[in-house]
Amino acid sequence: MIEKGRISPMQMALIMHPTIMATAALSVPSITMRVAGTDMWMAPILSSLVGLLTIYIVYHLHMKFPNETFVQYVPRIVGRFAGALVSLAYVIAFLYSASISVREYGEFISGNFLMNTPMLFVVIPIIAVCAYALYEGLEVLARSTQILIPVAIFIIVAMVIALIPDFQLKQMQPIFGNGPLPPLLGSIVPASWFSQFFILSFLYPYLNKKEHAMKWSIYSVLAVMVTMLAINFPILLTFGALTPAMNYPFLVAVRYIALSDFAEHLESLLMAIWLIGIFVKIAMVYYLVLQGTAQLFKLSDYRPIIIPIGFLVILCSIWISPTFQEMNHALSTSIPFFSLLMQVVIPACLLVTVVVKGRILRR
Repeated sequence: MIEKGRISPMQMALIMHPTIMATAALSVPSITMRVAGTDMWMAPILSSLVGLLTIYIVYHLHMKFPNETFVQYVPRIVGRFAGALVSLAYVIAFLYSASISVREYGEFISGNFLMNTPMLFVVIPIIAVCAYALYEGLEVLARSTQILIPVAIFIIVAMVIALIPDFQLKQMQPIFGNGPLPPLLGSIVPASWFSQFFILSFLYPYLNKKEHAMKWSIYSVLAVMVTMLAINFPILLTFGALTPAMNYPFLVAVRYIALSDFAEHLESLLMAIWLIGIFVKIAMVYYLVLQGTAQLFKLSDYRPIIIPIGFLVILCSIWISPTFQEMNHALSTSIPFFSLLMQVVIPACLLVTVVVKGRILRR
């Protein structure tokens, strides 16, 4: 195996939480509100079903190939040549995902805190930190996450509690005002974030207690769903129909917090804990590019390609979209369907193929 480290199922679950939430917390609420309206709070509940389906698929594929990642076992399912093409497509998709994540980070920091700083100087440091963490290995990243993420979650919960005085329950009405279709359609975008639990197919082989893998995977899906609800409710109950006009509604909501003239301007604290989450997110998708590339080309170690892949991610993050508005449009239209295709539909087809082949051979 290229990766020598081992992580626990709990560490795996903690890694997946910011990997999903770091970018979902920024743009997904306003995108969901445009489609689902006042029923946007239902979207995380509906879309979490996609997360559960995804872990069911990747877990059962893992049970068929317990010591291999997705890139390694695809050729064994569809053949060497087709498997190499499919694996290459996934490596390119991982590179695209890493670039989008870095660009979202750059846009958020440059647009809200460092307005006069060129984006290139914003994204290079985060890639450098992630590169160092990945050079040390998956186990180091997991231990860092185990320390940092519980603190970040506690602070988010405290912020939501502080926002309660500004809540207006009438903003939720009418419930199902336009029928069940808007919340169903509104759940498509967050469902594409839940489909990122496909990443577990690259973590399962490195677990030290695989018998608990499914249980902690489900816990992670539920934790993401609850966190999305905890973010969506304050946004909906504070801004209501104004939400779609905001790029980062939760950031705007946090700026409303004022506790007895003592706790104000907490957006800097939100940025600090968001940096923790986006560090894990970028490091994880960066890791997928490294791991996938190394396994596709039969390298013995991914460390020699950390720097060149890092440069490639930085360049792609700048080139990937001419403007923030175009990138945000893609995140709300084409990218969710592409994500669901790559992370749910194709793995499901592979699982069906494996099951059918197994039954034919048993005959």
